[in-house]
Amino acid sequence: MLLFATTLLLLSFILLKVFFKFRSTEHCKTKSASILIVVGSGGHTREILTLATALGKHYTPRYYIIAETDKMSKDKICKSEQPIHGKETMHNDFEVFSIPRSREVKQSYFSSVLTTINAMIYSLPLVFKLKPEIILCNGPGTCIPLCIAGLLLKLLSIKNTYIVYVESFCRVKTMSLSGKLLYPFIDSFFVQWPDLLVDYPKAKYVGRLV
Repeated sequence: MLLFATTLLLLSFILLKVFFKFRSTEHCKTKSASILIVVGSGGHTREILTLATALGKHYTPRYYIIAETDKMSKDKICKSEQPIHGKETMHNDFEVFSIPRSREVKQSYFSSVLTTINAMIYSLPLVFKLKPEIILCNGPGTCIPLCIAGLLLKLLSIKNTYIVYVESFCRVKTMSLSGKLLYPFIDSFFVQWPDLLVDYPKAKYVGRLV
């Protein structure tokens, strides 16, 4: 009798495990993936918003991160989020956040260490709060503390955040500083020029994306 009861209990446990695994799998097939998109400035903004638009609205919610000193990108983000046929945003399923810039143009490397630490202080609690499933970036210095925060999410088993880095189209022969620093840690690293594969063989050449 005890053996029968134990066997019945084990079978019930196995069936429940299979049932919930099946439901989880079905849920994963249909649910959206949250994405954190790091927006630089100038050409970086245009490139990343083109990529974000191409991904489609099924990546939701979409969290856009800009630098505090970037006065133009927020308007561009809101414009890119408008449906073609109207002026209202679609489902209000995106948010824009700002953090201190890691490194200004022509800023010395020594002082940029301090500003990057400052940016990290703001990035860690933000990324840990949002827990994005994907981080998408294309090279602005702002992406470094955000990607580090994403890596910590994985290392601490809080969220298995997948980090995608697309090197800017303007990088033909040499990698950006952000690319060089993050290259060993990125889940998927894409370049738009084949010459970059010589020094970075783990990257994936995809041709021009924008």
